[in-house]
Amino acid sequence: MILGGGPNRIGQGIEFDYCCVHAAFALRDLGYETVMVNCNPETVSTDYDTSDKLYFEPLTVEDVLSIYEKEKPLGVIVQFGGQTPLNIARELEEAGVRILGTSQDTIDLSEDRDRFGKMMKKLNIPMPESGMAYTAAEAADIADKIGYPVIVRPSYVLGGRGMEIIHDQVMLNKYMALATEISPERPLLVDRFLGSALEVEADAIANGTDAFVPAVMEHIEYAGVHSGDSACVIPPISLTDDQLKTIIEYTKKIANEMKVIGLMNMQYAIESDKIYVLEANPRASRTVPLVSKVCNIAMAKIATEIIMAHASGLRYELGVLKNREIPHFGVKEAVLPFNMFPEVDPVLGPEMKSTGEVLGLADTFELAYIKAQESTSLPYPTSGTVLISVNDNDKREALEAARIFKEAGFKIKATRGTCSYLQNSGLSCEEIKKIFEGRPNIADSISNGEIDLIVNTPRTKASEFDDSYIRKLAIKNKIPYITTMTAALVSARGILAFIENGLVKSELKSLQEYHAGIR
Repeated sequence: MILGGGPNRIGQGIEFDYCCVHAAFALRDLGYETVMVNCNPETVSTDYDTSDKLYFEPLTVEDVLSIYEKEKPLGVIVQFGGQTPLNIARELEEAGVRILGTSQDTIDLSEDRDRFGKMMKKLNIPMPESGMAYTAAEAADIADKIGYPVIVRPSYVLGGRGMEIIHDQVMLNKYMALATEISPERPLLVDRFLGSALEVEADAIANGTDAFVPAVMEHIEYAGVHSGDSACVIPPISLTDDQLKTIIEYTKKIANEMKVIGLMNMQYAIESDKIYVLEANPRASRTVPLVSKVCNIAMAKIATEIIMAHASGLRYELGVLKNREIPHFGVKEAVLPFNMFPEVDPVLGPEMKSTGEVLGLADTFELAYIKAQESTSLPYPTSGTVLISVNDNDKREALEAARIFKEAGFKIKATRGTCSYLQNSGLSCEEIKKIFEGRPNIADSISNGEIDLIVNTPRTKASEFDDSYIRKLAIKNKIPYITTMTAALVSARGILAFIENGLVKSELKSLQEYHAGIR
């Protein structure tokens, strides 16, 4: 029996359905009859020919137990459906259900910050200072001890729901006043926030005593943006060989210590050349389809074979899996639903907002990034005017991005502070008024179709005027917009590479052609 991901919603895309479907196909090849439990008509797992039996039922303890008692399966696979089935796995196990693959104790270990922290100490792997709070007073004590800023999140949630970066005691008090899900069973996790760190992910396939890491992914946005919302690239573009080696070594150590059977996703942050473990997810993650396609490795299929070998008392040898050199680049970009919510400020943060992702493949990182952007249905322009309005902390990087845009032939318009900085640095640009500064202003230029791309990073909370209207206008008028400087720099380089190289139809390659180049 396979438990699906339930309804698709913000914080959960189609990636778990991909894993469930490939698990069903793998089980069929192994000669097993499969029972799929899922309740979303918009998925492939609920197609009539994906599994032998389909129960279109809610993923609740009562419903799953009823089906389990009727079908009497060999066991239940919960790790391919994301957080939804994991949240009911403990109760299912207590009711006598046989959970196949990674044990429930391992899943709890990954969520329990105290237990996980002790394990990291035992393995001598760095981790940001953290603590678990069961009350508002405990949260305040932990934050004081660690030092602000801290990142807080409830345990056992999907897509970083309720996760927030807290800068002081006042913000923490406001957060705790709104936090309703904190209990002895669902404590609050408080971690030191690594603000300027580079985030990295690694996926692993494990058999309980050994692990294989097919790929390491580098995030394009800095730490603080949820991994589901951040663009990422395979293979990484700025990690050193030593950093890659350390990440793979840490991932294997953790998977072996946790006795993971099947899939695991690891998240790391690199600050001042030190690699910190952020979290371990002993389940399928949203990166599994991406790694599978870029690296030509059927991760969900292999994980299913490992799970079934373990269930039969056998051992799946991972020695047959070899790391290969990937000559191309795959860039994942998040698809965000802000056009459905016109009054929501489209700024990325620690709480996941995307509803899916797309993948761009090319022979260079810059072109792969541009392809990924095009796939999100809001392609970047190759000519026209770029509006730049950034906060003081981002002006230096904005200058670098503006120079690249200028080289690509774009005209630059900027708000007063940004324009002054660019001009003083020797870059010509035209000043544009903000809405409260008179007319013609940003709103007029956008309405008149004079702006083709917007680079706007949020102002600090101390600012007198809110600039979220710029981002909201971009969405309303279907203008591509960028809200982080890391993405702005990559976008500028990508547009320039696209203009210089061009992409004619004869240069496009199929997935199979990309795979043929892997050595």
